[in-house]
Amino acid sequence: MPSEPMHSPYVHTPMTRGLRAVESFLLSGGQQTARRNAWAAVVADRQRARDRRDAQHEMDALTAGQRISGVLPD
Repeated sequence: MPSEPMHSPYVHTPMTRGLRAVESFLLSGGQQTARRNAWAAVVADRQRARDRRDAQHEMDALTAGQRISGVLPD
């Protein structure tokens, strides 16, 4: 009993191929936008971390100066 060749359940017509090409084109632009947005978020997070670190450094310097002058107890 010869087996029949297996056929894909999906029909690949020129219209289907065209739609897939358009879909990949549109998604590639969306992926670029997503990557740009992700990189912008990374840069913003790094800036916030740097600002937080600088503010903490300033606060530590202020409280250390106040302890030395006797304003705050140890």
